[in-house]
Amino acid sequence: MKVLLLTHGSRGDVQPFAALGAALTGAGHEVVLAAPASSAAVGEPFCAQVIPLDDGTNKLIGDRAAWEAVERNFRGLRGKRLFLRLLRRNRAAMAGVFGDLAALAGTPAVVDGLDLVVHQVNVPGHAIAELLGVPAVPVCLQPFWVPTPSFADPLFPFPLPATLNRASYATTRTFVRALTGSPARFRREGLGLPRRRFAHDPLRRPGGTPAPVLQAFSRHLLPPRAWYAEPVHTPGFFFLPPAPWTPPPDLAAFLAAGDPPVYLGFGSMVGSDPARTGEIVAAALRATGLRALVALGRGGLRPDGLGENAFCLTQAPHDWLFPRMAAVVHHGGAGTTGAALAAGRPQVVCPFMFDQPFFGRRLFALGVAPRPQPLRELTADGLARAIGAAVSGSVPARAGELAELIRAEDGVGHAVKVLEALDSAPGQPVCRGRRE
Repeated sequence: MKVLLLTHGSRGDVQPFAALGAALTGAGHEVVLAAPASSAAVGEPFCAQVIPLDDGTNKLIGDRAAWEAVERNFRGLRGKRLFLRLLRRNRAAMAGVFGDLAALAGTPAVVDGLDLVVHQVNVPGHAIAELLGVPAVPVCLQPFWVPTPSFADPLFPFPLPATLNRASYATTRTFVRALTGSPARFRREGLGLPRRRFAHDPLRRPGGTPAPVLQAFSRHLLPPRAWYAEPVHTPGFFFLPPAPWTPPPDLAAFLAAGDPPVYLGFGSMVGSDPARTGEIVAAALRATGLRALVALGRGGLRPDGLGENAFCLTQAPHDWLFPRMAAVVHHGGAGTTGAALAAGRPQVVCPFMFDQPFFGRRLFALGVAPRPQPLRELTADGLARAIGAAVSGSVPARAGELAELIRAEDGVGHAVKVLEALDSAPGQPVCRGRRE
């Protein structure tokens, strides 16, 4: 089976697809991965071919006005103006990505002999699959894509009666379309496909029936008794296979010099004032008196004022690093959350946007983290107290218990079986498209 994997976003959006590519390759399949140029190399050891795409919105990481818009929740006149600016810049940035995807769909080395397209749900891989006449399987890295009556869309800003839970999920799709542009336009202008009903919906096949869906996170992280209709699969997080890694001498010496440190890293999520975030982090770590390992990331954290008990890190694999930590303080992205859960470490979540508040609330409800500390409201005292709560009481033991359940899931192994069953099923209802 030849499989095309399509993803876009940060490294956290690429790594699960690299993990799926590794599992598919290990099962004897041919894998082509298309991913943003800044992170595409993650998949090179595991895929027969890796195609870099335009980095799109990744190039906007330094736009602090965009961060301010999100921090304001688009409130007030300035919030509305910033939101319109964000829409314009996001759509312009995504134009290059859509152009690369259209070119990809016409590249013989990619599409010849293709059997299946597996795509991140917000990447229009279903349209490319329709053009090529092969099945498409969307992958959801967060639980706000597939409607369920069990809980409202995690991004919905207001409480809702349970009867409106399913309906609330339309908000996320509308918001994403506003940010990235119309998938219908990509179909018409990029791929030359005709109009059809449900063309905008990646969760449906061309004929309108539900598409198989993979949710690349753990069911143990969801609210109790969460239910999804067939054919939605929630097999667990997609983890890369363990790989040997040797830490640099200074990191090895720091880890050996004392008790396990607290990891702190927000990736690119430090808001519109990264200097202020850095000052809060430094003051909180000094207040705890604990050793700390600070990942500087792309968001502007700097080592100033951290003190002698802190070590600044640019990069290290989470599966190696996290088991050696006393706790993991992070922004609440799906990838970091999954890695910390698998490592069995207590967590402190400082959420900023999108799925992060949901994961923070769920980790608190599961007993593996104190109450979330929203990044826009973060204080040194609040962060210091949260770190203290994470490394004491029942939280570390509960984190260890949940880790056993997370590691037992084998998300990529289950996903490969789902894809293989789809490929072998007779009479797949696909619709072979034609360029005009």
